[in-house]
Amino acid sequence: MSESIEKSQAERINEKHKRHIFDAVFNYYETPLPLQRGRGVHLYDFDGREYLDFFAGIVTVNVGHCHPKVTAAIQEQAATLTHVSTLYPTAPIVELAEKLAEITPGDLNQTFFTTSGTEANETAILLAQLATGAQTIVALRHGYSGRSAVARSLSGQAPWKMQPNQIASIVHAPAPYCYRCPFKLTYPECGIACAEDLEELIVTSTPGVIAGFLAETILGAGGFIVPPPEYFPIAVDIIRRHGGLFIADEVQTGFGRTGGVWFGIEHSGVEPDIITMAKGIGNGAPLGATVTRDELADEFGPGLSISTFGGNPLSSAAAIASISVIEEEGLLENATQAGAHLRQRLEEMKERFEVIGDVRGMGLMQAIELVKDRDTKEPAPDVALQMMEETKARGLLVGKGGLYGNVIRIGPPLNITTDQIDTGIEALVASFAALE
Repeated sequence: MSESIEKSQAERINEKHKRHIFDAVFNYYETPLPLQRGRGVHLYDFDGREYLDFFAGIVTVNVGHCHPKVTAAIQEQAATLTHVSTLYPTAPIVELAEKLAEITPGDLNQTFFTTSGTEANETAILLAQLATGAQTIVALRHGYSGRSAVARSLSGQAPWKMQPNQIASIVHAPAPYCYRCPFKLTYPECGIACAEDLEELIVTSTPGVIAGFLAETILGAGGFIVPPPEYFPIAVDIIRRHGGLFIADEVQTGFGRTGGVWFGIEHSGVEPDIITMAKGIGNGAPLGATVTRDELADEFGPGLSISTFGGNPLSSAAAIASISVIEEEGLLENATQAGAHLRQRLEEMKERFEVIGDVRGMGLMQAIELVKDRDTKEPAPDVALQMMEETKARGLLVGKGGLYGNVIRIGPPLNITTDQIDTGIEALVASFAALE
């Protein structure tokens, strides 16, 4: 083959991906973008082109790509001990568990480690059922909980289910989606009807006694849907009056993402009975965790449970280092300040571009919902796809989500600067202008 028509490394990767990996493992962009390396808030393709990362591996790389301290911790651990399973205690797993007991809200002192958010949520559901003796779980429409049978049944979006609910003891409550209120009401005059409706749901669609309520504190794949501040106090009170435990799903919102606190639920003043996490816990290392109170953790006995790779030394070392970086570099506060700057710039964009129907979020977890008409709020998924291509062409990587595929999701690493945010905003403005 002549040099002039020899395929590039990126082309070869895309061909192999198409040939050997399930089509369900979808890629962004009309021509997928293979990435070679990352550093800080930037990623680089095989041609050396730089991209500003405004999505951080689905709000996962909280302290930036290849942070020196995290990298060093992984390298040191890899040269020391990589795997023994949970049949043997290791220093990294107990150090991480101790740290999680310190930073989680309330008296959450016991951790079960897994390798993903899916497994963390499965563990929480089983724990709630064992602890209460009930079976029914309340989840949210527009929510996303993972890819197992239980997690897909919990998820409240048709594209992520693939099949009808395989777990019969799950009911779905209306999402606290103020922009598209399921009751056609307006906040705050609505009286938080989405939370109050939980009472009706429980007494009509369950045995009246439930095991628990699993809710993302901000609905991630649903399009960064932010509940009103009154939502969780009302909802959790109803849940507990019917015997249920509150499971706060912090897979996307955890570890400073929402600004100022370690976990999103802390903004509400409600203490969860169980909290689940993954993604940002290890800055990309495969790790999930379910954390709860001592007396609830005891309900797992006398049965046995194991996760062969859960809390493995490599991932635990990465998590310990990541948490340390967040503390040492003041990233909880930076997420608040940089997030406020980002939100202001997005609101300015909304004033300029009619296709932006809603801007919402907390901290460095912000979303732009695109519509064809602001009055009808008809979703504009075609515009979202075009925006993805336009921003990519300008060296900016953003996320996409929402039930209707019309939400641009923005969640950069927590150590991003306001100057870097402004650079990203310039690319977004130019992309919207190009579509006009």
